[in-house]
Amino acid sequence: MRIAVVGSGYVGLVAGACFADLGHEVVLVDNDVRKLAALKNGEVPIHEKFLPELFDRHRGHRLTFSDNLRESVRASVAIFIAVGTPPTERGEADLSYVESVAREITGAVDDYKVIIEKSTVPVYTSEWIRKIILRNGADPDSFDVASNPEFLREGTAVTDFLFPDRIVVGCDSERAAEVLREIYAPLTSGTYYRHPDAIPQPDRTSIPAPIIVTSTKSAELIKHASNAFLAMKISFINAVASMCESVGADVNQVCHGIGSDSRIGPRFLNPGIGYGGSCFPKDVLAFRAVARECGYDFRLLDEVMRINEDQRDRFVRKVRSALWTLRGKSLGVLGLAFKGGTDDIRESPAILILQLLLQEGCKITAYDPAAMERAQEVLHSTVKFANSSYEAAHGADALLILTEWEEFANLDLARLRDELKYPIVIDGRNLYDPEMMAANGFTYYSVGRAAARVETPPAAAMRNSAKKA
Repeated sequence: MRIAVVGSGYVGLVAGACFADLGHEVVLVDNDVRKLAALKNGEVPIHEKFLPELFDRHRGHRLTFSDNLRESVRASVAIFIAVGTPPTERGEADLSYVESVAREITGAVDDYKVIIEKSTVPVYTSEWIRKIILRNGADPDSFDVASNPEFLREGTAVTDFLFPDRIVVGCDSERAAEVLREIYAPLTSGTYYRHPDAIPQPDRTSIPAPIIVTSTKSAELIKHASNAFLAMKISFINAVASMCESVGADVNQVCHGIGSDSRIGPRFLNPGIGYGGSCFPKDVLAFRAVARECGYDFRLLDEVMRINEDQRDRFVRKVRSALWTLRGKSLGVLGLAFKGGTDDIRESPAILILQLLLQEGCKITAYDPAAMERAQEVLHSTVKFANSSYEAAHGADALLILTEWEEFANLDLARLRDELKYPIVIDGRNLYDPEMMAANGFTYYSVGRAAARVETPPAAAMRNSAKKA
């Protein structure tokens, strides 16, 4: 099938490449000429596993690029709108880009088209897209508007797309539903997975993928409700972690106990410094705004956001309790991205914590495997950037772990201890076992677990001092 994907941001790039891998002819449309030129040259602007391979495989063949929206729409049966929907000052989704695309599409609807929301949008957006297209003169029988929300996690977006838990399709006509069934048939029939070049199947997935057909309004609500629920789960376990610290319990044991309940499950029960990224903060705000517009005061979401913001302050207090005063302290920081596996720093709790520590007068040397270039644009010259975890730790009063990169969980602890001025690690992602860290000579703080304190004997401290000298 010929498909146009409008918008070459995170969702558009992944969707376009994956649709091409399913066998469709895809044109990726954007009005940013410089970005299109880079994409045509094979430059992938985001850090995402398997995406460069898909670009190399399909670029110039099944995957092409254009800045001509009308021409691309005319040549396509299905048009996926994947433009940005940033939050306004009130927390609502800014739908001006979606509206602009809908207006421009109108002049290209020359035979039957299905216009599909792929961006995360509030309920009623499909109705407004249809109104805009009709107002601009399109024949009401020449198109349908559908909703096909994405459920992609940054770092695993390609495998999430190709090995989904479910495919949600919101349609108000059977004709549109059939088009979307055909688009996803390689996944729902299982034929894609028999292809020798198929992306490897990740753990804990079942194939073929189930497809859920709903009304457009239900599909729009499913996306926001899903992200709000996952954010709530994260905030819930972070609140429980705070209780664990108060009473001396181990949050990992608590997570195992409640996560073993099949009604709850273990996923997203990961205590830490809070959620971030381009989805959860924006979508929780937008969902609350939608509820407010519908006359419902969704106060539970207020508490989800409050707990998430408090986690950053609690972590800074943890750093202060480990070091007493913060002004002038040298800190090594591991992690700048909002999560491991991505270079995205949008709403990153790591960046927000660094900004709080800089306000306290700390000197920071940071390292991240993928996100340092983006972080430099935000932090400028206020932070020194290192080339490795050990360089970030060198001479630091303490080491902070803020992103759960796999390499941070497999450090050479003896080497790390020698690099640090004092063997203090404050782990916002619970990557290490406290007893093991104590056995290796560290004073170790984590989230929701008792601190493991090891005071370096004076003789050892003198030897370390002499060694560093």
